[in-house]
Amino acid sequence: MALKSPLYRNGPLVSRLGLGTVKIGRNQGVKYPQGFDLPGDDAVLDLLRTAHALGINLLDTAPAYGLSEARLGYLLPQLGLAREDWVIVSKAGEWFENGISRFDFSAAAIRASVVASLEKLRLEYLDAVLLHSDGIDEAGERFMPALQALDALKAEGLIRATGFSGKTLAGNLQFADCADLLMLTYNSTEMDQLPAIEAAAARGKAVLLKKALASGHAANPDTALRQALAVPGVTAAVVGSLNPAHLRANAQAAGLTAGDVR
Repeated sequence: MALKSPLYRNGPLVSRLGLGTVKIGRNQGVKYPQGFDLPGDDAVLDLLRTAHALGINLLDTAPAYGLSEARLGYLLPQLGLAREDWVIVSKAGEWFENGISRFDFSAAAIRASVVASLEKLRLEYLDAVLLHSDGIDEAGERFMPALQALDALKAEGLIRATGFSGKTLAGNLQFADCADLLMLTYNSTEMDQLPAIEAAAARGKAVLLKKALASGHAANPDTALRQALAVPGVTAAVVGSLNPAHLRANAQAAGLTAGDVR
C-alpha cells in the first residue's frame, strides 16, 4: 500500500517514500560513504520530476541543509505544479554556515528560522516544521520554548504541524506526547528507537524515518527499505538521492506506483 497515513491528524496523505534534499544543498560534514558535487539546476529538476512521476509527494529539507531550501524555492515553481502536489517538511533549531553547525532553540530563533524558511522556499505555509535536535534531546524541557514557538506559528497558519527530529529514545518518547509527529533513525543496525515508534503510533501520530539506508551504507538498499517500512507505526521513510535510477528503485521497494498520491 503506497499511502499509509496522514502526516498529522486530518492532514495530507504522504507517500511511503519521501525525498530527502540535503544532497542538493550541502556536501560538507555529511556521513555518506562517497563524496559528491552539488548537482546543477537541470539535474535537480530532473530528480523532482522523477519524484512526482513516481507518486512521491513528501519533500524533506532544513536550514541545516545548506542551499537546499533556497534551491527548492527557485526550482519547484519551474515544474508548474500546484502547491498541494507537495507535502513540504522543514526544520528549525540548527543552521549550517561556513562549514559548521550551530544551534539555537530560543523562541525568537525558531520564529526567525521558520520565517526565513518560508521566504527561501517561496511558500505561504509549511506542512510541518520539526525541531532539529543537537543530540542532547533527553533533557527535553530545554526544547519547550522552541516547541511553544512552533505552536504559536501553527496557530497563525504559517505551519500546519509541529514535530521533533530527535536522536535519543528518551527525547523521542517525550515528544511523542507533545509534538504532532516524530522523525527518527531506524534501520537494520539501529533499532533502539522502536519504543518511540510504538509510542507515537499509540497516540495516532506519524513517524518519519531517517537513515533507513544507514546513510548509504546498507548492503542491500531494497531489502533495508522494505524492512524499515514494514515496521508497524512507520508512516514514511525519507531517503536522499541524486540519481533518478536510484530513486526509481527506492520507489519500487516502497511499493509506489505512478499516480499513487494524486
